[in-house]
Amino acid sequence: MTSTVLEERELTPARSRGLGLVLAAVGIPTFMVTLDNLVVTNALPVIKTELGASLSDLQWFVNAYTLAFAALLLTAAAIGDRVGRRRLFLAGIALFTTASAVCALATDPWMLTAARAIQGIGAAAVMPLSLTLLASAVPEKQRSAAIGIWGGISGLGVAVGPVVGGAVVDGLNWQWIFWLNVPVGVIAVLLAARVLTESKGERKRLDLLGLVLATAGVLSIVWGVVHGAGDGWTSAGVLGSLVAGVALLAVFIGWERRTAAPMLPLRLFSVRSFSVVNVVSFTFSMGAFGSVFLLAQFFQVVQHYSPFESGVRTLPWTAAPLIVAPIAGLIVDRVGARVLIASGQLFLAVALGWVALTASTTTQYGDLVVPFILAGVGMGLTFAPTASVVMGSASDADRGVASGTNNTIREVGVAMGVAVLASVFASAGSYASPASYTDGVIPAVWTGAAIVAAGALVALLLPGRKRSIV
Repeated sequence: MTSTVLEERELTPARSRGLGLVLAAVGIPTFMVTLDNLVVTNALPVIKTELGASLSDLQWFVNAYTLAFAALLLTAAAIGDRVGRRRLFLAGIALFTTASAVCALATDPWMLTAARAIQGIGAAAVMPLSLTLLASAVPEKQRSAAIGIWGGISGLGVAVGPVVGGAVVDGLNWQWIFWLNVPVGVIAVLLAARVLTESKGERKRLDLLGLVLATAGVLSIVWGVVHGAGDGWTSAGVLGSLVAGVALLAVFIGWERRTAAPMLPLRLFSVRSFSVVNVVSFTFSMGAFGSVFLLAQFFQVVQHYSPFESGVRTLPWTAAPLIVAPIAGLIVDRVGARVLIASGQLFLAVALGWVALTASTTTQYGDLVVPFILAGVGMGLTFAPTASVVMGSASDADRGVASGTNNTIREVGVAMGVAVLASVFASAGSYASPASYTDGVIPAVWTGAAIVAAGALVALLLPGRKRSIV
């Protein structure tokens, strides 16, 4: 009896439990780990004061999570294929929950950074396996709709992070951003253990050298970008870090071409839709979430609103994906992913440019509502169609690694976006005064808009409707 037949038999009980329970079992953990991408953003001014953190520390509070997340996504998917996807999924939720408690207990910036990195490791075991488990646990005719809902959950988690963080900081304190993960994590483990059934994929040799090369390369580049504005772009440390990062990634690509069991199968990129959608995922994450990192603090630093008041003012942006992403998932097969993704990137680029034009120390909130809504619609049009293209571009055997690859590229984009846009910000402004913060945020958001606009042009290279989902 083949492993495929065994997997189908194992998954039948999960299907019988209904789409709602399966979505809850994978959706709650997905929401948790995506929420924590940017949940600290509206709390950063408070954490900066209470822990005596620098701008570099603030970037690492975000990037420690996203880089650990990105570095281990592909390896986690491979380990899940070997030891059991459900087993590793549950272990990832448990580790994420434990690390959340450690984050809440942090008393120094380095402690919070380290705990955030451990959170990212747990998240890496959750995110790609959640989509793989979902895609396998629902019938083919429900898959696009299920992925659309999953995309809405994932997008909402990222988008409402600043809102939730601001509400918690105002109502309690910043530590409760992380304490709240603990009971939710316990519930998520119990639900997933009951609803999901075990499955395994093809047992492959782990590419540990590839993992080390890729992690070191990306970390080196991000470190150089983070410290470039402060230490000088031509300083020995920064320049050496950037050169070393590029060299390590070049060696990584060469190794992946040669090894028999690559962590990142480069053959996946021979499919045009897969290559293009991953480029767009990178530019989207880099431009959008690098901008969110700074804009989430704008209302507090410039206009002196509380964290919760600031979060509420971002709701036109953060609520839109909840409505748009599921609709995009439902219509992607009829309309085509190219139209939805390219339109989403265009809307987002226009929205960021609009915000950059409008931002000043005297900006009225009403001037930002329309561009915020436009940005949210753009994000909502991106999440689900991207996931559909990734799943449709790969064979059943490759879906796990394809999902992991896309999520890895997206998380690296978040880290690079925060590093690059914060560096642009630091070159032109600071936290010293509202005027100084505005001086920095305007060119940074313009940079984000340009990056997303480039992604919109790349998205036009996606195959048309008849060939976009195979």
